[in-house]
Amino acid sequence: MISEPEKLILGKMIETGALQEGHFALSSGLHSGNYLQCARFLMYPGNAYIAGSLLGEMIAPLKPALVVSPAMGGVIIGHEVARYLDVPFIFFEREKGEMKLRRFPEPGSLPYVIVEDVVTTGRSTIEVREAMNSLSEGEFLGAGCIADRSGGGNRIGEGLISLIRLDLPNYPPEECPYCREGIPLKEPGSRKISS
Repeated sequence: MISEPEKLILGKMIETGALQEGHFALSSGLHSGNYLQCARFLMYPGNAYIAGSLLGEMIAPLKPALVVSPAMGGVIIGHEVARYLDVPFIFFEREKGEMKLRRFPEPGSLPYVIVEDVVTTGRSTIEVREAMNSLSEGEFLGAGCIADRSGGGNRIGEGLISLIRLDLPNYPPEECPYCREGIPLKEPGSRKISS
């Protein structure tokens, strides 16, 4: 049964046009008939506040001293979760294909969580965790997101905290039914696959 917070977030995703239909190349490299453009949901500060507060409340028992996100998708929601928890926030950016900490001092040994908007495979979260491991002795406490569309198949593991879980089929490009039908492919994510 879907909870009231899940209904609220999903309703706002639909209302803002964040949940889209078509033929999409996801940042994970998979294809799907649905795309979740959280930027459309988060462009309304009230939505970001609500989602950040709800996710922050779920993450609070982990007692993080730092929230870390991958840019671009995780920046707004990560900041909102950090605001709710009243802890610092930093983000990593992709530079020549690798996650780099560019705008912030090294994080020291603070225990941290990684927060992003949507998880499909968990690749961005894993890359941020590996980058943090190379800079910091801080303990990785877990990860959170607005929407988990991994179907349980993410590389982060069972401990992923999410506001909503969406069962949206994903396909390797060679098995994609939309490719076979010749439906034009859109690539709206922040990590371009075809470039």
